[in-house]
Amino acid sequence: MKAFAISILSTAVAFAAAAETTSPGVLELFQQPLTRKEALDFAARHNSALKKARIEIEAAAGQSRQLRSAGMPRVRTDASFRANDRGSIESFGFGDSPAQNWSANAQIVQPLYEGGRITANRAQSRMVKDQAEATLESTAANTALEVLTAYDDALLAAEQITVQEASIALLGKELEDQKRRFEAGTAPRFNVLRAEVAVANAKPRLIRARNAYRISKNNLINLLGYDLPAAMWSEIPLKFADKLTAEPVSLTVEEALASARTKRPELRSLTLAADIRREAVKAAKAGAKPSINGFLGYGARNSSFTRDLSEEKSGWFAGALLSWDLWDGDLTKGKVAEARAVLEKAEESISETDRSISLEVRTAWSNLEESREVLESQKKVLEQAEEALRLAKARTEAGSGTQLEVLDAETALTESRTTQIQALRDYSVARTRLDRSIGTLTLPGIQ
Repeated sequence: MKAFAISILSTAVAFAAAAETTSPGVLELFQQPLTRKEALDFAARHNSALKKARIEIEAAAGQSRQLRSAGMPRVRTDASFRANDRGSIESFGFGDSPAQNWSANAQIVQPLYEGGRITANRAQSRMVKDQAEATLESTAANTALEVLTAYDDALLAAEQITVQEASIALLGKELEDQKRRFEAGTAPRFNVLRAEVAVANAKPRLIRARNAYRISKNNLINLLGYDLPAAMWSEIPLKFADKLTAEPVSLTVEEALASARTKRPELRSLTLAADIRREAVKAAKAGAKPSINGFLGYGARNSSFTRDLSEEKSGWFAGALLSWDLWDGDLTKGKVAEARAVLEKAEESISETDRSISLEVRTAWSNLEESREVLESQKKVLEQAEEALRLAKARTEAGSGTQLEVLDAETALTESRTTQIQALRDYSVARTRLDRSIGTLTLPGIQ
């Protein structure tokens, strides 16, 4: 039995180790409060969109090698064996040709001139990988925006839970106070019922806030690239170290627009795409020009004047081959027309994206200003709402106020707290979107 117990324990430990292996970063996420920077670090390693973008870089490297190969030498080998029917063999005065023939050759073929295709392909090979890297940077920036927004949404949901719990606590105290007054005969039953209704009406808001918090954590974890176990859905043990803040921005609209035009990876990617298409036009035009290949090789074959297949003739050979399609049925003309159209489309995409980025910067700036103004307007409101509640309670205690005044003051205080945390979240998200729009937002370790 002891040996059996030890075996079971060893198996359990092995399964636990395997589970930890298949769940990367579980200690990082759940054993200590997560900061924004740690969230970005984790996403940089595990986010699915980034993994796919890195795979695209590998594919671009392969495409780059294909393009460079146009000007590289090729080593070719060929071998053949042929048996002929006796009736097809020609006879000479000194004998018949052999009925069987074999040959083997090896040669190096070097393209010397392809009408500009070699130069164009080399230029494209350099730009293809650069374009994929720019696309990776763009994906990283989008991922950082999504992660930080999800992080702020989770912070907002957590704050909303606190606000709603505080609201229910205030309303609960009011209910208890009205119950004591009713039992003492100084308040009607109506006041107790109204307080009970107020508490009941506040509970759905708390339920929704808790659900929003649960969903926001699921969303963030999904963006981080972590697979949650099926059993973990209600209480995800993810805590947050940072708070919602409103850090000022020392940047003008003109500076923001200038930064976007020089730093946005989308513009760099589209510019490279247009350059690649420009070289593709040159490569297409090469179809109307001659091509020259040089070759050097060594070959062997059986003798043509004896039936003995072991009689071998071998030696080296060298030369050059000129080929030129004087007319190819308008194939080249069609390729050039297509390449030019694709180039025009790429150039128009640059202009369109430039306008779109300008609009994005202006919109982000406007949203940031709105959030800042809302925060400014809320600086004194919370203090005023708390003071209004204190005065309403004091008036009720003195007999000059009503229960409705107290409930209204409590509702106003909850609304002020909700507005403030929402404004903080909106400001933080607007700040992140502005950073994204001007090209300064990225993930650590992205190259």
